[in-house]
Amino acid sequence: MNGEINDTTSFHLQLLSKVIDMQQYPMIKLMIENNITEAEFNQLLQLLADLNEKFEIQKEEGLLDFTPLLIHFAGMLNEKLDPDTTILALKKEGHYPSLMNAFIEVLNESKESELRR
Repeated sequence: MNGEINDTTSFHLQLLSKVIDMQQYPMIKLMIENNITEAEFNQLLQLLADLNEKFEIQKEEGLLDFTPLLIHFAGMLNEKLDPDTTILALKKEGHYPSLMNAFIEVLNESKESELRR
């Protein structure tokens, strides 16, 4: 019985993913593709809320380098998720835009400095 429920749920999700433009919801797509549980999703949301609070404080204090926050994010992120992909998906869906822009800026600077070497 339980297997039948899982199969039905899986089938319904497949149907929904066909009628919803998943390109508009890359974060949700990432959660589904990587089998993120509700608890793992809630942990991610809490991590983002905590980091955003730290980000706002650091920004007010005049800090310009948010590399430590990005490193913390990557280190605390669920191992099922890729940090770069997750950041881009969060940005596209409009979650914590200032924080995601800061993370993307750090990533871009890092890539540029690697290219100069």
